[in-house]
Amino acid sequence: MRAVIQESFGGPEVLKVVEVAKPELLSGEVLVRVRASAVNPVDVAVRSGAFPLLGQPPFGVGWDISGVVEAAGPGARYEVGDEVYGMPFFPRAATGYAEYVATPSRQVARKPKSLSHVEAAALPLAALTAWQGLVDRAGVKAGDRVLIHRAAGGVGHLAVQIAKAHGAYVIALASAEKHEYVTGLGADEVIDYRTTDFTEAVHDVDVVFDSVADGARSLTVLKPGGVLVSILEHPNAELAETVKAAGRRFAGVSVEPDYAALEAIAELVDAGKLRPTIAETLPLAEVGKAHEIVAEARTVGKIVLTVD
Repeated sequence: MRAVIQESFGGPEVLKVVEVAKPELLSGEVLVRVRASAVNPVDVAVRSGAFPLLGQPPFGVGWDISGVVEAAGPGARYEVGDEVYGMPFFPRAATGYAEYVATPSRQVARKPKSLSHVEAAALPLAALTAWQGLVDRAGVKAGDRVLIHRAAGGVGHLAVQIAKAHGAYVIALASAEKHEYVTGLGADEVIDYRTTDFTEAVHDVDVVFDSVADGARSLTVLKPGGVLVSILEHPNAELAETVKAAGRRFAGVSVEPDYAALEAIAELVDAGKLRPTIAETLPLAEVGKAHEIVAEARTVGKIVLTVD
């Protein structure tokens, strides 16, 4: 099968499409014929060596997949022909940019019926990050005031929709040119973080969803008992203690595979309450270009590789 492998750290040029052996199944696993795989900022950081999550190369990056079950091991939850999506193995290697991925069947879920494989592949890592932070850790509920950093980003645009689906009042931070887009996602207020200091414009927030490592300032807008959800500063023990001492709660999130959350996310999608934005679709052979686009951090929505 074809898979993207890198032999060294470096720029996008280290990513090579090569022929490797098809994975062998173990009990409880399924072999997924991948139709699409999304590219996330963490993929870029791991590839470059800035975030040496997988140790030393060689390895294959990529986690988000959507495809069709081609084979099922004993005890697996799915059957041949089932359409599934997920984020297998994270934070260990999944080699998601490939024609086939073998994964524990409880690390994937049935693909949302209303989405294509390209759209479904854009969801798992980003949507799970938002879900595990807002729903599992913060317990967001109707009437909560929720502040979301980088609301037009890959995680942020899904966080806005998930918070709204749970009845929250959403205050979004985004650059001016993205205000119309974020409002269209359901945000109740949108603030241009480039021209306005959010710590002066926002007060008495129940939940802050911080995806920019601005926890210290975000703490100042939380009401007593409020929750600071951080997806970048989750190992920051000093920040956690500061938040606790201020009478607020710290919820550091390191995303993990979760089929139950993926099923709940699929329900929101098929109910018309959640939709990923696709910025661009590229073939597997153009994986280097995909990484270049993601590294620029200027697009609205996700970059997805098609695997034909």
